[in-house]
Amino acid sequence: MTKRITTNTFQKMKAANQKISMLTAYDYPTAKLIDESGVDSILVGDSLGSAVLGYEDTTQVTMEDMIHHAKAVTRGARRAMVVVDMPFLSVHLGVEKAVYNAGRLIQEGGGQAVKIEGGTEVTEVIKAITTAGIPVMGHVGLTPQSVHQYGGYFVQGRTTAQAEKLIEDALALEAAGVFSIVLELIPAELAEIVSAKLSVPTIGIGAGLGCDGQVLVVHDLLGLFQGNTPSFVKQYANLSEQMKQAFTEYHNEVQAGEFPAEEHTRRLDPEVYQELLKIVGEKYNI
Repeated sequence: MTKRITTNTFQKMKAANQKISMLTAYDYPTAKLIDESGVDSILVGDSLGSAVLGYEDTTQVTMEDMIHHAKAVTRGARRAMVVVDMPFLSVHLGVEKAVYNAGRLIQEGGGQAVKIEGGTEVTEVIKAITTAGIPVMGHVGLTPQSVHQYGGYFVQGRTTAQAEKLIEDALALEAAGVFSIVLELIPAELAEIVSAKLSVPTIGIGAGLGCDGQVLVVHDLLGLFQGNTPSFVKQYANLSEQMKQAFTEYHNEVQAGEFPAEEHTRRLDPEVYQELLKIVGEKYNI
């Protein structure tokens, strides 16, 4: 069995200037394929709200949602490290409650680490969670759980004051004990500064090439959404069109009586069939 990627692996990869790859997953078959492809880490992101569950944004995702999907993902991942998002309000209702919630994502969900959005305001929670033996990945820049506060999905850290605040937040997270930090939707120059300053790896999404690793939402990468793909995403496939074509062909063949064809059909042995016809005719008058 291939050795599991761990937080220690992340640290070694940064030291060796080896890039870290990460993708989201929300179900068993996707996680299994990602794991087999060699990707280093899988994020069970609260992006499952919009990617899978049809929610308007991540603020509607619950602990039960996260645990349910984490269970499926961890069944499929044997090599990649699985990180599970702490959903909206699971962190900010007190340190004791936050530690309990993080523990559930590990104990019930099966993850190897949790991810927490925010800067200096969540450092005490992070310290408590790491003290409990649970690795924490930080997340600064655009934090989707604060979308209503931002008023939308906008690039963060554009001004000197914003950039300095982001650097301070990242350093505070490192001091609190995170093993890595996601940098989302910030200017590439700022991401390079933060990545060079920190001793822990940075994982970028819309933050340029200077990060120690990259993460994408798997549905964006595969082209499963139409007309709503962020500009920083590279689509490696256009599965939405292929799936629609397959669904349409299936529908048309069913309507035309072409599916199932003979090769998709199981038949009785001719002798059994004749015996059955005789019994049906005598007993049921058919």
